[in-house]
Amino acid sequence: MQKNKTHNFLIVAIFAIAMAYLESAVVVYMRTIYYPDGFIFPLKLIEGRIAITEIFREAATIVMLITVAMIVSKRAIERFAWFIYAFAIWDIFYYVFLFILLGWPESILTWDILFLIPVTWTGPVLAPVINSITMILLATVIIQKSKSQIGFRVRITEWPLLILGSCIILYTYMEGYTRYMLMKFQISDLLAISPSKEMMEYALNFIPVHFNWTLFILAEIFFFYAIFLMMKNGKTAR
Repeated sequence: MQKNKTHNFLIVAIFAIAMAYLESAVVVYMRTIYYPDGFIFPLKLIEGRIAITEIFREAATIVMLITVAMIVSKRAIERFAWFIYAFAIWDIFYYVFLFILLGWPESILTWDILFLIPVTWTGPVLAPVINSITMILLATVIIQKSKSQIGFRVRITEWPLLILGSCIILYTYMEGYTRYMLMKFQISDLLAISPSKEMMEYALNFIPVHFNWTLFILAEIFFFYAIFLMMKNGKTAR
């Protein structure tokens, strides 16, 4: 059992690292076209068809990670753990490969566009890396506990901490861009798959300047407290 578990960690990591290189390669192409002098805010206008393609590409990466998690395990809680483990490895190595290929980011506090669904996420590179390390720890604890304890599950006292922490993290990433866009548009406009030209032009002027590290750290505290409780979690019935 131990050998099989170690094997799964290795195989999923290899897959996630390969995915990270594939995504970083796409970014290399995109930046060569739109940012030949290097990526910097404010953003440049990306043609509608390419913008939509990019959104669906991001959605496809999540589907791929979910699919791998479903293959590795049959239990829902283990699938969740394998998903966040793969996601975290993918995210960390995405930045590793970008640094190797482009010499970017210049520092761990360099701002980046993290995601585009449902709206644009922005934050310093350090933030998603910290989240990824936390996810690896959480996934490892869940997988180890699930294999060593019959009927292991995340308890009612732990889920609220994980959910609340996740909501806070999402808020910190989407707060700046959403607040800026809501100064002129409605929330339904922001969620549109094909935004108007006016909205795109307005969005191009967005420059992130503040990241709410206080809320971010609070979310991390919730995560680590949930992990601490989980590690103390004894045997439970199915």
